[in-house]
Amino acid sequence: MTADDLRKLAIRTVEIMADGDLADFEAVIHPDAVNREAKAEPAAARGRGPAAAYASALWLRSAFSEMRWEVHEALVEGDVVALHTTMHARQTGTFVAYDADAKPDQAFPSTGKTFAVTQSHWVRIADGKLIEHWANRDDLGQAVQLGWVPPSPMYLLRMRRALGDARKDAQ
Repeated sequence: MTADDLRKLAIRTVEIMADGDLADFEAVIHPDAVNREAKAEPAAARGRGPAAAYASALWLRSAFSEMRWEVHEALVEGDVVALHTTMHARQTGTFVAYDADAKPDQAFPSTGKTFAVTQSHWVRIADGKLIEHWANRDDLGQAVQLGWVPPSPMYLLRMRRALGDARKDAQ
Protein backbone atom coordinates (compact mmCIF):
# COMPACT_ATOMS: atom_id res chain seq x y z
CA MET A 1 0.00 0.00 0.00
CA THR A 2 1.18 3.51 -0.75
CA ALA A 3 1.33 6.21 1.93
CA ASP A 4 -1.80 7.72 0.40
CA ASP A 5 -3.61 4.35 0.62
CA LEU A 6 -2.62 4.03 4.29
CA ARG A 7 -3.79 7.60 4.99
CA LYS A 8 -7.17 6.98 3.31
CA LEU A 9 -7.66 3.71 5.17
CA ALA A 10 -6.88 5.32 8.54
CA ILE A 11 -9.31 8.16 7.86
CA ARG A 12 -12.01 5.67 6.84
CA THR A 13 -11.62 3.78 10.14
CA VAL A 14 -12.49 6.99 12.00
CA GLU A 15 -15.36 7.97 9.68
CA ILE A 16 -17.22 4.67 10.06
CA MET A 17 -17.43 5.15 13.83
CA ALA A 18 -20.26 7.60 13.13
CA ASP A 19 -22.39 5.59 10.72
CA GLY A 20 -20.73 2.43 9.47
CA ASP A 21 -22.35 -0.98 9.73
CA LEU A 22 -20.61 -4.25 10.57
CA ALA A 23 -19.76 -4.87 6.90
CA ASP A 24 -17.97 -1.50 6.77
CA PHE A 25 -15.88 -2.51 9.79
CA GLU A 26 -15.12 -5.92 8.29
CA ALA A 27 -13.80 -4.18 5.17
CA VAL A 28 -11.18 -2.11 7.05
CA ILE A 29 -10.54 -3.78 10.43
CA HIS A 30 -8.18 -6.76 10.66
CA PRO A 31 -9.58 -9.92 12.33
CA ASP A 32 -6.82 -9.63 14.98
CA ALA A 33 -7.20 -5.85 15.48
CA VAL A 34 -6.94 -4.49 19.01
CA ASN A 35 -8.12 -1.14 20.36
CA ARG A 36 -5.72 -0.06 23.13
CA GLU A 37 -8.34 2.48 24.33
CA ALA A 38 -11.13 -0.04 25.07
CA LYS A 39 -10.40 -0.33 28.81
CA ALA A 40 -13.35 1.95 29.77
CA GLU A 41 -15.69 0.47 27.17
CA PRO A 42 -18.29 -2.32 27.42
CA ALA A 43 -17.18 -5.95 27.31
CA ALA A 44 -18.13 -6.42 23.64
CA ALA A 45 -15.72 -3.64 22.65
CA ARG A 46 -12.75 -5.21 24.46
CA GLY A 47 -12.24 -8.11 22.09
CA ARG A 48 -10.40 -8.22 18.79
CA GLY A 49 -11.45 -7.64 15.24
CA PRO A 50 -14.27 -5.89 13.39
CA ALA A 51 -17.04 -6.92 15.81
CA ALA A 52 -15.22 -5.32 18.77
CA ALA A 53 -14.57 -2.13 16.78
CA TYR A 54 -18.22 -2.05 15.75
CA ALA A 55 -19.22 -2.51 19.42
CA SER A 56 -17.12 0.58 20.26
CA ALA A 57 -18.99 2.53 17.60
CA LEU A 58 -22.37 1.39 18.89
CA TRP A 59 -21.35 2.36 22.43
CA LEU A 60 -20.46 5.88 21.26
CA ARG A 61 -23.60 6.14 19.13
CA SER A 62 -25.77 5.23 22.12
CA ALA A 63 -24.69 8.47 23.81
CA PHE A 64 -23.80 10.80 20.94
CA SER A 65 -25.62 11.77 17.76
CA GLU A 66 -24.48 13.94 14.87
CA MET A 67 -20.98 12.46 15.32
CA ARG A 68 -18.30 13.39 12.86
CA TRP A 69 -14.54 13.73 12.84
CA GLU A 70 -12.76 16.57 11.12
CA VAL A 71 -9.30 15.34 10.07
CA HIS A 72 -6.69 18.09 10.25
CA GLU A 73 -3.55 16.05 9.56
CA ALA A 74 -2.78 12.47 8.58
CA LEU A 75 0.88 11.54 8.80
CA VAL A 76 2.31 8.22 7.65
CA GLU A 77 5.48 6.61 8.99
CA GLY A 78 5.99 3.04 7.85
CA ASP A 79 2.85 1.09 8.74
CA VAL A 80 1.59 3.67 11.27
CA VAL A 81 -0.75 6.57 10.50
CA ALA A 82 -1.18 9.42 12.99
CA LEU A 83 -4.38 11.42 12.72
CA HIS A 84 -5.00 14.82 14.32
CA THR A 85 -8.78 15.24 14.47
CA THR A 86 -11.63 17.15 16.06
CA MET A 87 -14.64 15.10 17.11
CA HIS A 88 -17.99 16.89 16.92
CA ALA A 89 -21.21 15.49 18.40
CA ARG A 90 -24.30 16.11 20.51
CA GLN A 91 -25.00 14.14 23.67
CA THR A 92 -28.46 12.63 23.25
CA GLY A 93 -28.11 9.52 25.43
CA THR A 94 -26.42 8.45 28.64
CA PHE A 95 -22.66 7.98 28.32
CA VAL A 96 -21.55 5.01 30.42
CA ALA A 97 -17.91 4.36 31.34
CA TYR A 98 -16.92 0.88 32.49
CA ASP A 99 -14.49 -0.45 35.11
CA ALA A 100 -11.74 -3.04 34.68
CA ASP A 101 -14.33 -5.83 34.92
CA ALA A 102 -16.50 -4.19 32.20
CA LYS A 103 -19.16 -3.23 34.74
CA PRO A 104 -20.76 0.26 34.60
CA ASP A 105 -18.57 2.59 36.65
CA GLN A 106 -19.84 6.06 35.77
CA ALA A 107 -22.87 7.34 33.89
CA PHE A 108 -23.40 10.80 32.44
CA PRO A 109 -27.04 11.43 31.48
CA SER A 110 -27.81 13.32 28.31
CA THR A 111 -27.45 17.09 28.40
CA GLY A 112 -28.46 17.69 24.79
CA LYS A 113 -25.35 19.85 24.40
CA THR A 114 -22.87 19.75 21.55
CA PHE A 115 -19.11 19.49 21.86
CA ALA A 116 -16.00 19.68 19.72
CA VAL A 117 -12.77 18.21 21.09
CA THR A 118 -9.38 17.45 19.62
CA GLN A 119 -8.22 13.88 19.43
CA SER A 120 -5.11 12.13 18.14
CA HIS A 121 -5.45 8.61 16.79
CA TRP A 122 -2.61 6.30 15.85
CA VAL A 123 -3.35 3.24 13.77
CA ARG A 124 -1.10 0.45 12.62
CA ILE A 125 -1.98 -1.17 9.29
CA ALA A 126 -1.28 -4.82 8.42
CA ASP A 127 -2.50 -6.79 5.43
CA GLY A 128 -4.39 -3.71 4.19
CA LYS A 129 -6.45 -3.32 7.37
CA LEU A 130 -6.23 -1.59 10.75
CA ILE A 131 -4.67 -3.97 13.27
CA GLU A 132 -3.92 -1.65 16.21
CA HIS A 133 -5.36 1.64 17.54
CA TRP A 134 -4.31 4.14 20.22
CA ALA A 135 -5.75 7.57 20.99
CA ASN A 136 -5.38 10.68 23.09
CA ARG A 137 -8.57 12.65 23.65
CA ASP A 138 -9.49 15.89 25.39
CA ASP A 139 -11.89 14.20 27.80
CA LEU A 140 -11.83 17.12 30.26
CA GLY A 141 -12.69 19.59 27.50
CA GLN A 142 -15.55 17.33 26.46
CA ALA A 143 -16.80 17.04 30.06
CA VAL A 144 -16.76 20.82 30.53
CA GLN A 145 -18.55 21.47 27.22
CA LEU A 146 -21.24 18.92 28.09
CA GLY A 147 -21.78 20.30 31.59
CA TRP A 148 -20.51 17.17 33.35
CA VAL A 149 -17.78 19.22 35.08
CA PRO A 150 -18.33 20.95 37.40
CA PRO A 151 -21.56 19.07 38.03
CA SER A 152 -24.54 20.87 39.51
CA PRO A 153 -26.21 19.20 42.51
CA MET A 154 -29.14 18.24 40.25
CA TYR A 155 -26.79 16.71 37.67
CA LEU A 156 -25.07 14.68 40.41
CA LEU A 157 -28.47 13.20 41.29
CA ARG A 158 -29.14 12.45 37.61
CA MET A 159 -25.71 10.77 37.36
CA ARG A 160 -26.45 8.58 40.39
CA ARG A 161 -29.78 7.49 38.92
CA ALA A 162 -28.26 6.88 35.46
CA LEU A 163 -25.52 4.71 36.99
CA GLY A 164 -28.12 2.65 38.83
CA ASP A 165 -30.06 2.21 35.60
CA ALA A 166 -26.89 1.23 33.71
CA ARG A 167 -25.99 -1.35 36.36
CA LYS A 168 -29.50 -2.85 36.20
CA ASP A 169 -29.30 -3.01 32.41
CA ALA A 170 -25.92 -4.77 32.63
CA GLN A 171 -27.31 -7.61 34.77
